[in-house]
Amino acid sequence: MQGNKAHLSDEELLLFSDQELPTRQAARVREHVAQCEPCHGRLTELENASSCFADLHQQESQAQSFHSLNSRNLLKTRLSGSRSRRATFWNVMTQQLAGACLALLLVVGGIWTVRHIVRAGSSLDATKAEAIALPRRTLTPGSTRVVQVADLCSNQELSNDPPVSPSLEQAVFKEYGVPASSKKDYELDYLITPALGGVDSIQNLWPQPYSSTWNARVKDQLEDQLHELVCQGKVQLATAQSDIASNWIAAYKRYFNTDNPQPSASTATGVDSRLDFGPNHRHQSESRVSGIYDLALSVPSWKPPASTAVLRRTEWPR
Repeated sequence: MQGNKAHLSDEELLLFSDQELPTRQAARVREHVAQCEPCHGRLTELENASSCFADLHQQESQAQSFHSLNSRNLLKTRLSGSRSRRATFWNVMTQQLAGACLALLLVVGGIWTVRHIVRAGSSLDATKAEAIALPRRTLTPGSTRVVQVADLCSNQELSNDPPVSPSLEQAVFKEYGVPASSKKDYELDYLITPALGGVDSIQNLWPQPYSSTWNARVKDQLEDQLHELVCQGKVQLATAQSDIASNWIAAYKRYFNTDNPQPSASTATGVDSRLDFGPNHRHQSESRVSGIYDLALSVPSWKPPASTAVLRRTEWPR
């Protein structure tokens, strides 16, 4: 075959190598390659080249596939990182908002607590001040005599605080546990004044401190007012006696429509025109009395004369 035919072409050799030739033609090429050394060598070269090309193509395909895979993985990683950053951002914002809300609640709670403590302290101080100014009910319930209103109102010389005997004075101070050295800090006061039918009995007397906000000078205003209202027929004598004996501070607040002691000059005039007593002796006020204490109320260091055993209201300037 080598002498009858020229060498095989590269196309024939490639088709033979790829097993794409018809059976008879493939048999002739196989016989020719077996007898022709140059064609056999050329077939080997073509097969090697084809194998290298196939390997290169495979490597390139794998590289492209790997690159595509890496790209997808990178995109996934970036998307995941973006979601993670957004989640982290919202987590931080949520934590900060929760912290701010907690701080606000703490501030509001602290303010409320401080105000509650201050109000409670003020209320406690006011309660203590009133308790000091009130007599003990078990020791000083009040005591009266049988008397006509006309007799109380017609006697212009009737004093609200007439002096008592030294022995009775000593018994009252002893009963309340006030030592003799501290007597100058107290006034021996009538719970129900003689001008309202009270008597000089140990059950109707008690040592009232000058230092108290609700002191004897403030109580004098209530005594004068009740005496005037009784004489005008606007308040029953028994009601006036009961009001001042049960709790004279509460009676003062109700009759003068105030929570604080009022200046004596203001309460001594014009108070009756502001009062409207009903069946239960309750009243309404169109205006509150305003002002400051008079000079005597603002000087707690004032002491009564040493020679005077008790203070009479008639001795105070009006």
